[in-house]
Amino acid sequence: MKRSITLFLLPLAFALSLGAETVKDREGAVRNEKATMENDARWNWNDVDGGFQMAKTTGKPLLVVLRCVPCLSCAGIDASVLQEPELVPLLDQFVCVRVINANALDLSRFQFDYDLSFSAIIFNGDGTIYGRYGSWLHQKDPLNKTTASFKKALEAALAVHGDYPGNKSALSGKQGMPVPYQTPVEFPKLAAKYQSKLDWDGKVVQSCVHCHMVGDAYRAHYRSTQQTVPAEWIYPQPSIETLGVTLATDDIARVESVAADSPGASAGLRAGDVLLSLNSQPLISIADVSWVLHRAPESGALSALVARGGAQAALSIDLPSGWRMKSDIGRRAGTWPMRAMAFGGMKMDDIPDEERASLGLDKQQMALRIAHVGQFGDHAKAKQAGFKKDDILIEAGDLKQRITESAIIGHLLQNHRPGEKLPTVVLRGGQRLALKLPQQ
Repeated sequence: MKRSITLFLLPLAFALSLGAETVKDREGAVRNEKATMENDARWNWNDVDGGFQMAKTTGKPLLVVLRCVPCLSCAGIDASVLQEPELVPLLDQFVCVRVINANALDLSRFQFDYDLSFSAIIFNGDGTIYGRYGSWLHQKDPLNKTTASFKKALEAALAVHGDYPGNKSALSGKQGMPVPYQTPVEFPKLAAKYQSKLDWDGKVVQSCVHCHMVGDAYRAHYRSTQQTVPAEWIYPQPSIETLGVTLATDDIARVESVAADSPGASAGLRAGDVLLSLNSQPLISIADVSWVLHRAPESGALSALVARGGAQAALSIDLPSGWRMKSDIGRRAGTWPMRAMAFGGMKMDDIPDEERASLGLDKQQMALRIAHVGQFGDHAKAKQAGFKKDDILIEAGDLKQRITESAIIGHLLQNHRPGEKLPTVVLRGGQRLALKLPQQ
């Protein structure tokens, strides 16, 4: 019998995200994956349904890892998961499946951070989700092979499994939300180009739905139906750093620092606290924290249970209105299509204080320097509207105050619809110039 883990090999993440590099031979990497893993003794390969059935039969939990093989991001931890001897005793306690594409992914089950090239979801055989794992630390550093946080997530998931089904009600918030389409290839944006199966007789990489394209398809779904994009899809799976809390990257959810005058500080969180649950959901990793925030309200309160000095403390974190807009989404793969929607294909950077003085700009006013203007397709609309690299955006519709690129993306996508031409003002060579910013 094959043993524990489900790995989804997802294709290449958008090359511009995080400056991500890819292997030189992407096609070869995917085909080598198939040749190497298809009959592997440890991993079931390309059989999710079989994995769930085996989990039911054996009574073991099912660990599903989603991995983009051609992408170099997270290559280190992926290699460790496949090869590290110390992980074997843990992996033996899970059912193992390794799947290589997301085209037919059941989106009602698989809801996670689509911008990562290595993620994990742990299930009960009946489909109940125990928790999620994902690491931006590894995403940013392909050479990082440490599995400390991954091991702790597996151990925590086993503890949750040991308490199941008595804890099932506490896990209700971890389950997926309703979806407009069951699989990625049913989204109109993807249906015309992709099939449910990979084209092994042709160009296999080009036939695969990229992981980040799932998030892109959701946003395109809202725009194509003339709806505003919900905040949770503009700022998906937000970090708790938006609330002023930094968590240690080698642990489940241990507080490393708390920013002064932040929502985290107001709640009473302290360095050294360990978050045991958030919004009554048991946590197995930092990704679980982000999932809670992904589903959190636009304002309100989140209950938190922390371990502190051998005791437990119940806290409440107040979410201020607009808290999601403090997320930094600038380096996410999914942000590039949003730049086309909101900016006609531009990338912008807030001008720092020390440079503003030399330009005669106030510290409180909008001043976003255009760092990149797209040249093709939907990403060329700003160029066609007259915007140029190094222009400084100082007004956009009713916005004049200082704002980050991440925040203005959210403002425009939630307040303007495709087809609008937003009045804007830029500085070019010290002169004000009125332009119309196309919304797509």
